[in-house]
Amino acid sequence: MIRTGRKVWFFDLDNTLHNASAHVFGALNLAMTDYIETHVGVPREEANRLRALYWHRYGATLLGLVRHHGVQPAHFLHHTHQLTGLDALLHGHAHDLLALKRLRGRKFLLTNAPLAYAHRVLGVLGIAHCFEGVIGFEQMRMFGQLRPKPDARMFRHLLAGLQLRPSDCVLVEDTLVHQKAAHRVGLQTVWMQRWLRRSQGNPQGPEAHMSLRRRPAYVGRRVSRLSDLLQA
Repeated sequence: MIRTGRKVWFFDLDNTLHNASAHVFGALNLAMTDYIETHVGVPREEANRLRALYWHRYGATLLGLVRHHGVQPAHFLHHTHQLTGLDALLHGHAHDLLALKRLRGRKFLLTNAPLAYAHRVLGVLGIAHCFEGVIGFEQMRMFGQLRPKPDARMFRHLLAGLQLRPSDCVLVEDTLVHQKAAHRVGLQTVWMQRWLRRSQGNPQGPEAHMSLRRRPAYVGRRVSRLSDLLQA
């Protein structure tokens, strides 16, 4: 039976709940390039090119490595997300995190990061208890195939499994291509820009060079802080 009426929030993690552009994205990019250089066996310049190419082509670097190089997802995720000293790299905003706790409705974390990393970040930020569930990269599977954001089939599969109507759900994200897919499925969309604005002088992440003044048709709202979500 489909549950109706109560608002359900799906939050991204990096650059939505904390400032990943400041340090984390740079560390992840280095770790992924190191992995490709070592385990795929290509020069560093080519490793860097493949990392970026596969992200733009498939929405996740790992999907290209699986498809073209036979990389095992668990091996890649483990080695690229260890991030020694991660706690010191994390920067959230106290008012944002307080607003998250006050926000009414069911709340889920929906991230293309691996589950262990997601739980680690939530623990450091002190907001793990805010979420009814955490859906990480490894859990976005259909028929044995990884289908992370922005795969619209994954969104439909997720909502069906949770018995939710798309119109009751809101995706809060910093990445536009993910919102475009969610909107196509029928979810409401919110473009979180706080950390994107902060990263303009340090371009890291998928929206680093995006104009923040525009609002594509598939974006319902633009917000610069999570407390804006408390306003109807």
